[in-house]
Amino acid sequence: MYISRHWRTQNTLYILMAFELPITILLLTFTGIASHDLYRSKLWQDGADNGFNSSPDEVVYAAANYRSYTVPMVWSSFITNFNLVISVLSTFFLIVKSPCHLLRIWYPVVSVIIHLGLMAIYIVSAVGQAGSDKSDPKHLQSGPPWYLTKQCNVAKDKDVVGYCQQAKALFAFTVVIIVLYCVEFALSIYNCIPTAEDRAEREERREEKRVMKEYEDMILKSPSMIPMTPAMPPDPMYSPQGMPAMTPRTLAFKKLDHGPVDLPLREHFSSPLREHFSSPNPPRMSQQLSRPEASTAVLQPQPQMYFPPPPKKAVKA
Repeated sequence: MYISRHWRTQNTLYILMAFELPITILLLTFTGIASHDLYRSKLWQDGADNGFNSSPDEVVYAAANYRSYTVPMVWSSFITNFNLVISVLSTFFLIVKSPCHLLRIWYPVVSVIIHLGLMAIYIVSAVGQAGSDKSDPKHLQSGPPWYLTKQCNVAKDKDVVGYCQQAKALFAFTVVIIVLYCVEFALSIYNCIPTAEDRAEREERREEKRVMKEYEDMILKSPSMIPMTPAMPPDPMYSPQGMPAMTPRTLAFKKLDHGPVDLPLREHFSSPLREHFSSPNPPRMSQQLSRPEASTAVLQPQPQMYFPPPPKKAVKA
């Protein structure tokens, strides 16, 4: 399945990111204020004084009587710390999302995965903030806590009114960020669906890859078409056949093998030019070489004769 990598709703995405920035900052501020149990236990105690929910003293009574007691999520430290962590996480993703989108690497499929995860964890946060309290059968709280369902003025302790308003604002911004993430999630899914232009572009890229693959295979199967590296210039010390070229020493040994004219002993018996060189007026070498027969006699190799070793002297008895 082909998934598009292009955003067709750029301006809408920028508008949503502009709304997301202040909401994320407000969530980070409110969760930071509420951390370390600034007002959670106070709201719990004030609700118990009004008979809206259970009392925080139930924890002490259960421990004294060796009974297990589970604190309701709405009054637990888990939800307070969880809200702080997810607000920091959403701030991080907002900081990363903006430059990645400008660099065209924030693909719609990545946006779908990220916003789906953020939407899920904020739904958990909202469920925890609006959770019920059924730990005390005498004071059952079946729905959300009192600071969400009632006016803050009903609090017995007037110092808790401000904390009640902060808890209301935190829950409201949590719901807003969930709606915002839902919109971004739906928008990301919409941009993942390829259009006709995307399909045509994809087919064009596939055709280019196919043509290049065929060209490479044709080159590999045809050695004559393989671009070879330029050949090295021939070494002057070596012949074209790869054998060493003629050097003065090699030339001298070759002349010795062919019976050169500068050896008097062999020349005495085998050289036909001896009579010319032994005459009173021998011709010059240039004249000799100018004749065809002389040049042939000099250049052609002469047959070598066998010379037996001299006899040994008889040993006197």
